Amino acid sequence: MKPGTLYIVPTPIGNLEDITLRALRILKEVALIAAEDTRHSRKLLTHFGIGTRLVSYYREKEAEKAIGFVKLLQEGKDLALISDAGTPAISDPGAILVRAVQEAGLPVVPLPGASAVTSAFSASGILSAGYTFLGFPPAKSGARQKFLQKLVHHDLPVVLYESPRRIEALLEDSLKVLGERDAFFARELSKSHEELFPGTLSTLLERVHDGVRGEFVLIICPTVPEEVSGESLEELLLWHRDNSEISVKDVSKKLAGDLGISKSKVYQMALELWQNRPEKENP
Repeated sequence: MKPGTLYIVPTPIGNLEDITLRALRILKEVALIAAEDTRHSRKLLTHFGIGTRLVSYYREKEAEKAIGFVKLLQEGKDLALISDAGTPAISDPGAILVRAVQEAGLPVVPLPGASAVTSAFSASGILSAGYTFLGFPPAKSGARQKFLQKLVHHDLPVVLYESPRRIEALLEDSLKVLGERDAFFARELSKSHEELFPGTLSTLLERVHDGVRGEFVLIICPTVPEEVSGESLEELLLWHRDNSEISVKDVSKKLAGDLGISKSKVYQMALELWQNRPEKENP
């Protein structure tokens, strides 16, 4: 028996016209649709006159449900995986099912389509060869600040998702941990009240201070690199030792990457220079 195929089908993040013709055809043809929230997805299917059977597939039951879906695929039934909005398995349930299907040696076919990450970044005007997407940050302030601390020296724009209830707290913690930076948020993407807001962390914080509605995509830019003086490795290390607050470990990693040399070699030299700094410069 020919095995079934798991189709990963993006759905609109707001405007229903953003669904593709291929997605509509797949949703009509498969035997079953696994949906994050069947009540939410039924509205989409009803709008397009699709009567395919819906089965819930939410985060708390991912592993358990995946077993049954793999069995259906082995029986030759095609399945579609959808989330409430956008592309499944990106800050939404789905990755566990995809991994289970792959491990069973069954076909997985991803469809291109709506994604809040790419839509927001394309409208940000940020000049960068890439970005780092980290989904939703921790909900509690302590864990969130620890999460942000790891991004202090990150050299790419960071893209985050956040709810309207926590966006102000996220911006406050970002400003506290990362300092003032260029930033951008996209709110209510593709909906009638869509808002694209470039600025700094401070101006974004001021914008949401009185409360706003809608889901957010927040982009935080890296700091502008300091102008480093020096040509040899020793000169560069000495400059960072005397002018930068970056740790020995992070300096070694950065210079090793920039110069294409061994990190251990750079780290060893850095330790010696840090140990031999003049007494008056010690904290």
